[in-house]
Amino acid sequence: MTSAIDTQALPRIVSESEWRAAREALLAKEKELTHARDALAAERRRLPMVRVAKEYVFAAPQGNVSLRDLFEGRRQLLLYHFMFAPGVHGWPSAGCPGCSMFTDNIGQFTAAHLQARDVSLALVSRAPLANIQAYRQRMSWPHPWVSSEGNTFNLDYGLTSADGEGHGLSVFLRDGNEIFRTYFTSARGSEGLGNVWGFLDATPFGRQETWESSPQGWPQTPPYRWWRRHDEYGS
Repeated sequence: MTSAIDTQALPRIVSESEWRAAREALLAKEKELTHARDALAAERRRLPMVRVAKEYVFAAPQGNVSLRDLFEGRRQLLLYHFMFAPGVHGWPSAGCPGCSMFTDNIGQFTAAHLQARDVSLALVSRAPLANIQAYRQRMSWPHPWVSSEGNTFNLDYGLTSADGEGHGLSVFLRDGNEIFRTYFTSARGSEGLGNVWGFLDATPFGRQETWESSPQGWPQTPPYRWWRRHDEYGS
């Protein structure tokens, strides 16, 4: 049951004109924040990257797959490290509540828009594939989800340690057969992700729109023109 509201804690009640003036002042600060995020994303696109030298094999519903396979032929990969392993709340039948909430935040058709910008999306956990499949079905998530139970992927990327499991988003870029890790974020850094724009801003190519500040030669098209209804891409 919701407790009663302390009316003394409510914002002031003002006239329409006063509200509009206060709202305009706040809007100016919001625009400053938006431009600062744009500048940060531009800096992120220029981060140095590290080559992935080790060959990883993951368990997937269709059989064993490599990190390269998770790109599904695209050049960029968003890979969410989902906490689902011994010691995590809910084990062995359920994954981390926080990671579950994050995954709920990813729209059912987000992947269609990401794929239009050459981005694939997948999840990875240390849980056995059978546990992952059962929980994925329970939660009605459409996103590809693989198991790193048989490799050192989580350990190598610092997601498994003596302190337990960690979560976060790794971003990878594929150049031919070579794979590079370009970015990683976790904790509150993940909060702005999950939507199409937040995910694209985390990728090395960004939104790929002409207003963005990107390295010379990065793919770019006029804004809005690539947008489609999720069932119209490729038509």
